[in-house]
Amino acid sequence: MLSYRHAFHAGNHADVLKHFVLVQLLEYFNQKDKPYFYIDTHAGAGCYALDESFARKNAEYEEGVGRILGRKDVPSPLKSYLKVVRDLNTSGKLRIYPGSPCCAAPLLRADDRMRLFELHPADNRLLQKTFADDGGKTIILEQDGFTGINAFLPPPSRRALVLIDPPYEVKTDYRTVLTALKECLRRFATGTYVVWYPRLTTMHARELPEKLKRLPLDSWLHVSLDVKKPSEDGFGMHGSGLFVINPPWTLPETLKTVLPWLKDVLAQDDGADFVLESQIP
Repeated sequence: MLSYRHAFHAGNHADVLKHFVLVQLLEYFNQKDKPYFYIDTHAGAGCYALDESFARKNAEYEEGVGRILGRKDVPSPLKSYLKVVRDLNTSGKLRIYPGSPCCAAPLLRADDRMRLFELHPADNRLLQKTFADDGGKTIILEQDGFTGINAFLPPPSRRALVLIDPPYEVKTDYRTVLTALKECLRRFATGTYVVWYPRLTTMHARELPEKLKRLPLDSWLHVSLDVKKPSEDGFGMHGSGLFVINPPWTLPETLKTVLPWLKDVLAQDDGADFVLESQIP
């Protein structure tokens, strides 16, 4: 299905969590000189204009990144992520929000490479336009990222950060995430994989983290952030989560510093909460 457009949700609370962690991971990768691949299975449009119709419809960014920019009490680990956002908004007004590819691109070094998958034709064209002049560092493919990813694993340098971020607009996405990860781990067990998922009342969403833990993993981290109580009718997303395979050993302490602050700042009611658990040898 190709109805999903992330522009409706750009900069919301889920993007704040996802892109903050993504920037932390890339900065950790950059501590070593050896190059790496950044691979995004559902790249979207790359960047999003917050003053256009898609983003304006629900203005979800106002309850997400809009609550954080300009605050004086931002925890230090969040500042790198916010710098990426500010660097796209040189006027000082929040008009553009960077999706995952545009969060990653400023952090990639000369020898690092980016591989982006996006099936939606309109979003794919926007991606092509955004990265047309990056010197060949990025390859953009209009194909299913769940299977297309296999062509790049393992990468030549044996280092990769993979973001698996489907819209879950069909229930089979939950099963496909697990199937795709099993194949990824078979091909390249030492890669770092990040799975985003929505916090919903549905069984599929509630069970996904536990199913991910049952994969043959040596090291993992699970973080979720709820910003409100689940709705009485069970409709809508009340939070989001990330499951990281082979995370940096430093990531749990960083999240312990930031999550309480994010919970308080992004809370929409007294149902706001977070979970942080990990198994890192």
